[in-house]
Order: sequence, then structure tokens, then C-alpha cells
Amino acid sequence: MLKKDLKVILETYGCQMNISDSETIIAIIQTAGYRFTKNIMEASIILINTCSIRENAEKKIFSRLQYFQSFKKKGYKFIIGLLGCMAQRMKETLIKEYYVDLVVGPGSYLMLPTLIELAINGEKTINTNLSYDELYRTIVSLKSQKTNIFRFVPIMSGCNNFCSYCIVPYTRGKEKSRDLKNIINEIQILKKIGCKEITLLGQNVNSFFNKKDSIYFHNLLELIALMVPDIRIRFTTSHPKDMSDKTLEIIAKYDNICKHIHLPVQSGSSKILRAMNRKYTREWYLQLISSIRNIIPEISISTDLLCGFPSETELDHQKTISLMREIKFDSAFTFKYSERPGTYAAKYLSDNIPEIIKIKRLNEIVDLQLRTSLLRNKEHIGKTTEILIEGFSKRSKENLFGRTSQNKLVFFKKNDQQYIGNKIMIKIEKASATALFGKSLI
Repeated sequence: MLKKDLKVILETYGCQMNISDSETIIAIIQTAGYRFTKNIMEASIILINTCSIRENAEKKIFSRLQYFQSFKKKGYKFIIGLLGCMAQRMKETLIKEYYVDLVVGPGSYLMLPTLIELAINGEKTINTNLSYDELYRTIVSLKSQKTNIFRFVPIMSGCNNFCSYCIVPYTRGKEKSRDLKNIINEIQILKKIGCKEITLLGQNVNSFFNKKDSIYFHNLLELIALMVPDIRIRFTTSHPKDMSDKTLEIIAKYDNICKHIHLPVQSGSSKILRAMNRKYTREWYLQLISSIRNIIPEISISTDLLCGFPSETELDHQKTISLMREIKFDSAFTFKYSERPGTYAAKYLSDNIPEIIKIKRLNEIVDLQLRTSLLRNKEHIGKTTEILIEGFSKRSKENLFGRTSQNKLVFFKKNDQQYIGNKIMIKIEKASATALFGKSLI
């Protein structure tokens, strides 16, 4: 059977890095001659790009595996491949216990066409080597074939921080910054094909350091801002310990660098931060937020909050609540602690907070953040702001939506597709906790 007759389903779960990885996977597989489908009845190959950072993320994957295996029991013949962080973490277990045919880690995607052929021929295959260099050199030419208004550009992989709750250093490997020329080459290609916004990606993006050229993250950010002045630049995710004043000054200096920083705090208790191995205190983080807002007054700040960590007392939890009230984050991703096998916390710290307490604390955090987000968004009512239009609202084809430089979602009445990918001015008239609503000034 020819490759063009073998159709592939690719499902993606997890973070923006996984979304970026899936763009690479699609380019690699299409270049090898395979086609994609969303119809399971047509599929010969099912690939699931996975996330391992939370227990719920893995539960979703296991549920999907059961779903696809149910079709195989009915006589449908296709191979199932698990990719990404779960593949890296579980390796042979996926083949032995979950009957997966193909297991490929995030550093081995260039091998996918060969590994798929082996699986088609009945051979169970595993490749979890963590080597990103060749992958990053190759993806530029492959991905450049696809026009897209918004693109992710990975600038580094892995993590050296070893937060005690986090599986990333074990699934993505040690921190490694991408070659500068390779990054620049990709961005130049994206400019040529009409990209309007790029997001620089890394597990700890602001710890980027290119030793060969002595380029730090703030140097890279300025270099890109000057190179593509008409393209918006975002970046994620930042570790607080690596957020320098030099980076903040570059953000303030250039209009095309978006005025939004995602800065995970995780907890408002210095005791818990120490147990998490976050390498900063509550007081230090508060001072950092003060510096950010002094240097970039128009900045919006989002964060991650994790409750129910081992040994977290009610006092520790209330310190997180008080930190939220003091900082007034624009938005937050909120989680309750779940033990991740292989991490320091799983090995040495007792998961001693009852689930009912975790849920209660999480609900308190979510409720407070929703109220705060609403108040922060209401501050924009009556103001005029520029947005980059992303597309039509899912709820109505009569409305378009886009984002401000501060990463605020904005909806407005307009049903003309020609506006997608353009920047326009919007006057904000209403606000909810999650979005702004306004009218176009054109």
C-alpha cells in the first residue's frame, strides 16, 4: 500500500510546546508522504502527542487509548502511537501494559517515518533519545511550507531547575538553547510567508543562553524585535529567577514586543516555595512584580498557582490568597497538586493533604481570581486598544476576535474574513472575567 493511502490522525494534549511539536510532526509526516484525516474510519495510524505534567492530563490519554483500542477489538486495523512526555516517562510500559504499537519521545520526531514503517510491518518500536539539535535544524524548511498568521518558535528545550513537583526535566531532558542562526533563519522565513505574530517557546524561555555567540534572552529578544518590527513577539514560559531588568527594559523599549508576561508563582508561602525548590521567596517575587510594573506600567501579568502541595497548611494557603490580593494577577492557571512518579516530591514527600481540602483550596483560588480578572478587565472599558484579529468567534460568525498586546481576548461585531490577520483599533464597551467586548473603529 502506498503511503498516500495511509491516513494519520494526530491528537495533541498539553502545553504550547506540545502544539509546536505537533506542527513539526505534521511537517515531518507529510514530507514522508502520509496524509491526515479526522475520521477514525479512514485512519491507518493514530498518533497521540501527550502531556505528563498533571495527573488529569494522563487520565485523558488513557481514556483515549481505551477508546481507540475498542475500535481495534471491533476489527479496525490501525497502529497506535504515543508521542511526547508520556512516551518519554513510561517507555516500555506503554507497549507491555497498554498495547501501544509505537512510543516516541519529544527528541526523536525525525525518526517517525521510519518508526511508523516498522510498526506497520508488525514491529513494536520505541525511541526516546533526547536529541533536539538535528530536529531544530530540519524543522525550519519543513514547517515553512505552511502559511500561518500565528506561529510558535521553540528557542530552547529541557529544564535544569528540578522543581520538586515537576516531571519536565525527566521527560524533556537538560536545558539546551537552540542555535542562534537557526532561530533567525526560521523567523526570516516566517516573515516571508506572512506571519503576523510569533511566540518564543521554552520550558524556561528567559534562561536562554547561546554560549557560542554570548547571546542571552534579552539580547535575542531585541535582535528579533529589530529584525521583524511589523511582527508581534510573545514568549512563554518565564521562570521568575531568570527575569532580569535588562529583559524588562527591552520589552518596554519595543512596541512589537507584547506587554504581557506569564510568570508562575505557584505559592504565596516561602515555606512551600522552598519545599517546591522554586529558588525564590514570597518577598523576592513581590519585589520582582513591583520592578516589572515600574519598568512597564501597561504590563499584564498572568501566573500559575498550585495548591495542596505536601505539608501545605491553611496558613500557607492563606498566604497564597493574600499574595493574589496584593498582586492582582490579570489571569491564572490553577491546579491542585497531583503526585508525578519520578519526581523528588513523589519519592520523598508525603502527599498528605486530603483531596477534599485540595478541592476547597482550589475553589477559593479560582473564585478569587475570577473576581480579580473581572476587575482588571473592567479597567479597559471606555479605552481604545489595538488588537490583532485571529478569526471568527466560535459562538457566532457575526463576531471576530483578537488579542491586545496585553493578551486580552477581545470580541467585536464584524463578519468579514478579510480582517483576519490585520491589526485594528477597538473601543472597549463591556468586560467579563475572561474577555473584553467592543466595537471596531473602522
